[in-house]
Amino acid sequence: MFEGHPKGLYALALANTGERFGYYTMLAIFTLFLQAKFGYTADQASTIYGIFLAGVYFMPLVGGILADKLGFGKMVTTGIVVMFGGYLLLSIPTAANMSGKVLMFGALALIACGTGLFKGNLQVMVGNLYDSPEYSSKRDNAFSLFYMAINIGALFAPTAATYVTNWVLKGANFTYHSEIPAFAHQFLNGTITPKGEASLSALQSAQGFIGDTATFCTSYIEKLSEAYNYGFAVACVSLIVSMLIYVGCRSMFKHADYNSKQKAASTGQNEPELTPTETRERVVALVLVFAVVIFFWMAFHQNGLTMTFFARDFTAKSAFGIDRIGFNVWNLVLVIIAVYGAFALFQSKSLRGKIISSLAVVISLGVLGYSYSTMDPEIKLLPQIFQQFNPFFVVALTPVSLALFGAMAKRNREPSAPRKIGIGMVIAALGFLLLAIGSLGLPTPNEVETGGIDPTQLVSPNWLISTYLVLTFAELALSPMGISFVSKVAPPKYKGLMMGGWFGATAIGNYMTSIIGYLWGGIPLWIVWSVLIVCCLLSAIFIFSVMKRLEKVA
Repeated sequence: MFEGHPKGLYALALANTGERFGYYTMLAIFTLFLQAKFGYTADQASTIYGIFLAGVYFMPLVGGILADKLGFGKMVTTGIVVMFGGYLLLSIPTAANMSGKVLMFGALALIACGTGLFKGNLQVMVGNLYDSPEYSSKRDNAFSLFYMAINIGALFAPTAATYVTNWVLKGANFTYHSEIPAFAHQFLNGTITPKGEASLSALQSAQGFIGDTATFCTSYIEKLSEAYNYGFAVACVSLIVSMLIYVGCRSMFKHADYNSKQKAASTGQNEPELTPTETRERVVALVLVFAVVIFFWMAFHQNGLTMTFFARDFTAKSAFGIDRIGFNVWNLVLVIIAVYGAFALFQSKSLRGKIISSLAVVISLGVLGYSYSTMDPEIKLLPQIFQQFNPFFVVALTPVSLALFGAMAKRNREPSAPRKIGIGMVIAALGFLLLAIGSLGLPTPNEVETGGIDPTQLVSPNWLISTYLVLTFAELALSPMGISFVSKVAPPKYKGLMMGGWFGATAIGNYMTSIIGYLWGGIPLWIVWSVLIVCCLLSAIFIFSVMKRLEKVA
């Protein structure tokens, strides 16, 4: 799986891992921060979240256009610096007034612009590494590995955000409780119901706070907001690490830092010219794929929006028994080591390799068993922690995915990249079907916001975890294959633009996440998830209907 790749792949992947760790640490708590600090409603938080994600994924289109003229490496370096400025501003504690909002929105704009310069252009350089004939056959495999590296960073992000949140709150003699911020804002603005006020009084007593309710509400909101500011500061540190890796390892991938004009100037060789018809066919094929992935990202990026709301408001606040094991990130790392050790055991051709692989499996499982035996009987759950399961599944299942598609390739039965995208859309629909089933009989979000929820109505964490598992299968079939398809099919003169187009489609999908946020209120949850199911299935039907046209250029 890791053999036969250029060193530049690992250097670029590690640089991206650092950046993604910071980004997903921020994203894990972003909507929680918006509602806790500023008291935004679900509709308002959804709008801000959707616009921000749209900006993050639209700006690579601009970054791609600039890179086609100025070079990919320059844009990547500039992007890291701009992102750092954005995260730095976001980590500054401010009052929840207009100046605080202006500073926050300015920070978000910088993060979006910096990501636009960094993200797509880094991936184009990865694709350039595989333009050489000796590496061209490993392009899909390379993007799967690159995608896995992204998710290693994302895996640790929710734990970092959770640790910082608990640390800051503990320093103020508070503990996290998901219902307090909403009730506190309702109390301070005079909209709280008698039932809500009774619940708030009980929560204040449970926190051990001695004083009037207004002071408790103000103090809790300020400390929780400060905890989120510290979480955003983690991204600043991760970007410094990312820059050090990128600069320190530049010699490994410097030869891949070229656009079509630069390659022609340095080698005297122009990229192969395509006829206008060929160019048009490729661009049309890419646009058709972009149209489909819009709806995947609309569904998938509910992880930071409605799925986080579901974790906060409708999911059990604690884990017991075997369920605890997945809420310690180091336990998940041990599972990953065991999975990779098992694959290495079967793939190794030497006795020494098999022995090392066997030891890795036995030791990791042994340590995992010991870790489980020493865990507290009850693990308190913060809503952002659920976001670690998707990257965990990505990292753990990548070798499974590669082995499956590799075996199919040997039999000449591997699906094309467009067909994998269609399959991914069907699987995504199944993921939200699980969540719809788990939501049957639950009160509406509006009912929970005004009166709380009976603890007996809270659902098992396994509903969300299972949904993340199924969505990960969809993601592995769609996202890395889509990026690989773009890097392969894009006309040489428009590589940066077409990679930017992929992110532009993602941007539209991300903005459309807010549509589901607008539904989060007075209607049953199973209907909310059913909207996503229908969107995914219609997208799958569409891409299979144009499959011949897509496979013609693949």
